Amino acid sequence: MQLKWLEDFAVLAQERSFTRAAEIRHVTHPAFGRRIRALEAWAGTPLIERGGGPVRLTAAGQAFVDTAEQMARNLAQSHDELMAIAGRQARTVTLATGRTLARTVVADWLVRLRPHLADGELRILTRALADAVQDLQQGVADFAILYHHLSLTVPLDGRQFLHVALATDRLLPIALADAHGAPRYRLGAGSTAVPYIAFGRTLALGRLVEDLLAHHPQASSLQRLVECDSPDANYEYVRKGLGVSWLPWSMVHGDCKSGLLAPAGDKSLEVKFDVRLYRPKRRLSTLAEVLWSTIARR
Repeated sequence: MQLKWLEDFAVLAQERSFTRAAEIRHVTHPAFGRRIRALEAWAGTPLIERGGGPVRLTAAGQAFVDTAEQMARNLAQSHDELMAIAGRQARTVTLATGRTLARTVVADWLVRLRPHLADGELRILTRALADAVQDLQQGVADFAILYHHLSLTVPLDGRQFLHVALATDRLLPIALADAHGAPRYRLGAGSTAVPYIAFGRTLALGRLVEDLLAHHPQASSLQRLVECDSPDANYEYVRKGLGVSWLPWSMVHGDCKSGLLAPAGDKSLEVKFDVRLYRPKRRLSTLAEVLWSTIARR
């Protein structure tokens, strides 16, 4: 079945002349006849009564003409809709990243990229590390912004994917500050247990902190109070004075400079890590390539 056969038949039913219908459809008379016969072969029954004079439809043809016109309209409409979707897709770039990165590094990244988006759209999917990697591998995402650290596994084959470094950051223990700007809780300040607000163990940030504490003497002074898989929630718990949590400096530096929060430990309790932008080596959309070039040459 081809859309042009339906359109041919609808014109023929209206004009009742092969010659006139062929002219309207801008094809030769023989070619037009072959297309009508092809439609009849698909239908499995004659649609036109053969003979001299004006074209007459068979009973099947008369029953089918309204259906043919409706099918032609529906297919044309569907084609237009698909083209519109394709146009939107060409102007949309999909990024997979973590929830904290979406709030910090990606927000800064967007400020620099905004002039290059023009009428395009950046679609951001917040995912756990493994899910973001999978989105990139399966082509669901054009890019992924991920943490990079020796204790984290990012299974992206260098033969298929490229990356550039976007930023460096660090996790450090943070607590609510008192009236003098000192942390309400401080690791290593005595024998008192410090309430600890931990990340869920499935989070990349949680794995970084667990790797640090597995071999750090201050781990014994922490008393787990809360475990949560939302860094934003942990940030709020710290702001309410509930305890200490390891938070990215990119998230808390403003609060620390204003005196609302304060680091609750020394440099040995910090975890430094990189943030990388990954992409497949295959050619991406024009907009995606523009964004990549803008970041890669910065």
